[in-house]
Amino acid sequence: MTPVVIVTFGEDREYEITLHAEDLKGFTPDTARAWLAEEFEALECTPSNPMGKILAVDMILNVAKYGGEARFATGTPWARRFAAATFTVLGRPVVAVDVPGFMVG
Repeated sequence: MTPVVIVTFGEDREYEITLHAEDLKGFTPDTARAWLAEEFEALECTPSNPMGKILAVDMILNVAKYGGEARFATGTPWARRFAAATFTVLGRPVVAVDVPGFMVG
């Protein structure tokens, strides 16, 4: 099965990214998590947990939110890297990132 990451910013604002082998090159669970952590910091995301512990799902949701819909709408290389990192960290063939609902499924 080909990995797919779907990022939703609201009704009729859903962006599906189908990943290929070249998208996943160089990503291991550790490097994918590190990429998300770097983006989390660079985008100045606010941690969801007041205790300061940042879970992978929190990083994914916040990086999508603070990265902005435009990056997904225009299909930037950044959006493909986000999708590859998300898939690699979660290891699911289909991942749905619901930004307004703040859920990953």
